[in-house]
Amino acid sequence: MSRPFDLPIRADLVGISSYGAPQLDVAARLNVNENPFPLPDDLAAAMGAAVAAAAVGLNRYPDRDATRLRQALADYIADETGVRVPVDCVWAANGSNEVMHHVFLAFGGPGRLAITFDPTYSMYPEYARDTFTDYEAYPRTADFGIDVAAAIELILRRRPTLVLLTSPNNPTGTALPQDDIRTIAHAAREVGSMVVVDEAYAEFRHHGVPSACALLEEFPNLIVTRTMSKAFALAGARLGYALAADPRVVDAFMVVRLPYHLSAVTQAVAITALRHSGVLQAQVALLRDERDALAAWLIDSGFTVAPSDANFILFGVFEDRDAIWRALLDRGVLVRQTGPHGWLRVTVGTPAENDMFRQALVEATSADDEEGRT
Repeated sequence: MSRPFDLPIRADLVGISSYGAPQLDVAARLNVNENPFPLPDDLAAAMGAAVAAAAVGLNRYPDRDATRLRQALADYIADETGVRVPVDCVWAANGSNEVMHHVFLAFGGPGRLAITFDPTYSMYPEYARDTFTDYEAYPRTADFGIDVAAAIELILRRRPTLVLLTSPNNPTGTALPQDDIRTIAHAAREVGSMVVVDEAYAEFRHHGVPSACALLEEFPNLIVTRTMSKAFALAGARLGYALAADPRVVDAFMVVRLPYHLSAVTQAVAITALRHSGVLQAQVALLRDERDALAAWLIDSGFTVAPSDANFILFGVFEDRDAIWRALLDRGVLVRQTGPHGWLRVTVGTPAENDMFRQALVEATSADDEEGRT
């Protein structure tokens, strides 16, 4: 019998659980902000044809720099935001997670600091941990915005390398005013900090809410990150991207990325989806309407709701949110326990799924469960 062997795992990883939300087979999975609609049949068929064409050449490495895909992304952003970003300022990777990992690899590291404002996306500290970047999170205001004056003071005093702004924010759905982003980016530029605006949910913002892409020409220290997982219903394809003000940002990403990090199949699928963006935007419009109707219903039902520009809603406030979460799950509806104490987050689903959520929440907070709600 061999002797026991202690794996030489990094000390800071011992006892740490991997990131992940429950993946349960229930009637309404409304916990991870996926687009609930399957791809239209004609788009799925077009993707299948594109993958078949790519398969012929899978004996060769893919286009290392994904040039056609990056051009297609630049064209899409020009249509969606009105901002034309040069292709050499566009980057693509395996989901916005890998994009953000590239950001930390290129601009973080030992002796460098990243700051952000909580509550926000729970993966940020993990990117920092993996790249040995110092990380500090400061509280958002009561309405889940950012105290700009306090943020400027922090930037000038702490002199971070990275300032992370999430808009619309996860898990609150809050969009930052463009003037707030501009003011923070200006202060960050003064001390040599990069500002990253995470716009994973940007397509779901209300009409008239601008994208931070509009500030790229003004601030050379600005990076905007996005994903095709949500609005494009491509969570399973894993495609994220970044828009930079300075092409040297993309040059730095090319240094830290793994070789051939985007497969030929992923590139073919993403390019095909971008060609059908108009069809997918119709789904986005429906989800916006469903979100606003669901938020209004929650407010009318006596819940506190964070105003959302995303495809999810943070609501509460519950004395025992775990009890409510379990009661919803018992009724076939899976939501997410995240964010401040007492709040729950629900992804906007199909109209039928949203009706299931409404009914389940009424039952979960009825007389028998009333002690769970404040």
